[in-house]
Amino acid sequence: MSKYSEELRATAKAMVAKGKGILAMDESNGTCNKRFQKLGIPATEEYRQMYRTLILTTPNLADYVSGPILYDETIRQTTPEGVSLLAVIKEAGMIPGIKVDTGAKELAGHTDEKVTEGLDDLRDRLAEYYKMGARFAKWRAVITIGNNIPSKGCIEANAHSLARYAALCQECGLVPIVEPEVLIDGDHTLQKCWDVTDATLHEVFKQLHAQSVAYDQMILKPSMVIAGKDCPQQTSVEDVAEATISCLLKNVPATVAGIAFLSGGQSMQQSSAHLNEMNKRFGDQCPWPVTFSYARAIQQPALDHWSGHKANIAEAQSRLLKRAQCNSAASRGEYSAEMEKELAIA
Repeated sequence: MSKYSEELRATAKAMVAKGKGILAMDESNGTCNKRFQKLGIPATEEYRQMYRTLILTTPNLADYVSGPILYDETIRQTTPEGVSLLAVIKEAGMIPGIKVDTGAKELAGHTDEKVTEGLDDLRDRLAEYYKMGARFAKWRAVITIGNNIPSKGCIEANAHSLARYAALCQECGLVPIVEPEVLIDGDHTLQKCWDVTDATLHEVFKQLHAQSVAYDQMILKPSMVIAGKDCPQQTSVEDVAEATISCLLKNVPATVAGIAFLSGGQSMQQSSAHLNEMNKRFGDQCPWPVTFSYARAIQQPALDHWSGHKANIAEAQSRLLKRAQCNSAASRGEYSAEMEKELAIA
């Protein structure tokens, strides 16, 4: 048992407090730069600093977001005025988190499959992040559905790494977000996605148990059970909600502190509608809070509008807040298409 158990339990609970979700703003500098380049924004540290400050200083964001997941550069940054971004987060009443994996790399002996790396020196990095003020961490594993994949070896390798990471987090005082993402890319059916998600979650919790990870001191960040983007038979909101919740109820222990979904390539409206349907129809059956941990599904309208111009900051923040409001409503089963119209930008 971790000496931080009580603190971890309280943090995990606060991360999935009613009506709140987690903001994933942990894209690497390379990914952030690519998004900037598409919009003609200079791909420099100065502009990344401005963008991250824009997000974190959005008025009232803490009403809908419990905390942001940061990248290593971000956790060390200040606002353009010199105020630490960590101080901004805490002052707003949010909990700082940090991405700690070093990315998905080719899995040896397994064509078209990846394993996430970053366990080397992780204990030392976690101790530093805790000292800086971070209170939760994130590690993402990717599972691809394709011709004869995922393999048993790929699922096992990723589940084992997730479990080792989660155990180290709890030892160091950080709540682990365990993120096994079954990718939406491909032409697989809803049923195929269900089968792969089922096998993945089963192995993840087997490995978490083997590494003595405390379920009430962790958050699961799964992908939704959904047909592949190229599947000719696309699934209804109702089918996605039903398939996803049935898979979670089968595999996720009731003591897990919360579920915070990734949006994983869905449109902003889709990810809100799916989350809403799950809470509306199955909220009473779920032993854990079911909420969001979205990135682009919250940030994209703000990034598009800002486009690197200081004069656009206030309106960009307004757009960010509106997406956070929509997803907060969805986490309570109170979202509707009408909300999109009411919050529509003229």
